[in-house]
Amino acid sequence: MRRTALVVGATGIGGRHVAQELLNNDWTVYGLARHPQIDIGGLRPVQADLLDPQDLAEALVDVTPTHVFITTWMRCDTEAENIRVNSAMVRNLLDALAPKQSVRHVALVTGLKHYLGPFESYASGGMLPETPLRESQPRLPIENFYYAQEDEVFRAAERDRFTWTIHRPHTIIGMAVGNAMNLGATLAVYASICKETGRPFQFPGSQAQWEGLSDVTDARILAKQLVWAADTDAARNEAFNIVNGDVFRWRWLWREIADWFGVKAAGFAGTIMPLEQILANDRELWRDIAQRHQLVEPDLDRLASPWHTDLDLGRPIEVSANMARSRKLGFCGYQATDDSFFDLFAALRHVRLIP
Repeated sequence: MRRTALVVGATGIGGRHVAQELLNNDWTVYGLARHPQIDIGGLRPVQADLLDPQDLAEALVDVTPTHVFITTWMRCDTEAENIRVNSAMVRNLLDALAPKQSVRHVALVTGLKHYLGPFESYASGGMLPETPLRESQPRLPIENFYYAQEDEVFRAAERDRFTWTIHRPHTIIGMAVGNAMNLGATLAVYASICKETGRPFQFPGSQAQWEGLSDVTDARILAKQLVWAADTDAARNEAFNIVNGDVFRWRWLWREIADWFGVKAAGFAGTIMPLEQILANDRELWRDIAQRHQLVEPDLDRLASPWHTDLDLGRPIEVSANMARSRKLGFCGYQATDDSFFDLFAALRHVRLIP
């Protein structure tokens, strides 16, 4: 039976790589987004608003997926609003597909805020988890939109009798524009500004992050785990961490990134120096850089998400994720983290997003 995938959030940092991996494995793939301008050959675009049930039903009238990959979310001002909006998006989607009775499996991508808490209380002193983070750790006693998304999947799975998997990446490194959480592109923009201005490439985060062990998730590895889980019976109805498979310290990787861009690295400064403040007045500077180098995106806010980079690099503890659960079941994907960053930087330069 031919497999048909619906990738929700196909323009995002995770979704576009999931779509490409599925196409590489001979799936029929639909890519849903509000503005599905996707340069992926073979992908069938679907334009829809997940918060508009009627629009969603009309957009999906001819789409009967066997597998659904949910890789999108919407950032709101408060966690209560995050819960309301993001749970509604998942619920509306699965309700729209329910009458078709075609869905056999749903994969939901969330992240390590499952363990570290929502934005409003992220990695705060009273809720610091034991690391490495393991899937068996219980939910935190606090509201979290990831939990609300999961619960919508669980309810629909019981109603419609499909299987599910939850995938929890660390910081995702990959190509995307306009993404709300994009540390790799943010550091590329920051390093490019440092090179243009002669500023030092100053590490903006905490001592714990500078000195402690960390890991990240290449979007390509995330995609491979999603496709593996969709094809592996033993993976059904399980949650999985997903990271590259190596660990690093920022005090090493920061110098490697600085060398790639040809800028002077400056380490932990004795206090957190938020990147959001460092880049606050650089929007016009970036427009000038874009004009001089004929870049295709002059809007700094479309490329960089310093608020999210500050969350990751400012945490008071070292953070890494244990991969034993999927390793035991046969997932052997691995990606060297320095290559994750360097491949992204080269791709950004190739498409003229950075000089």
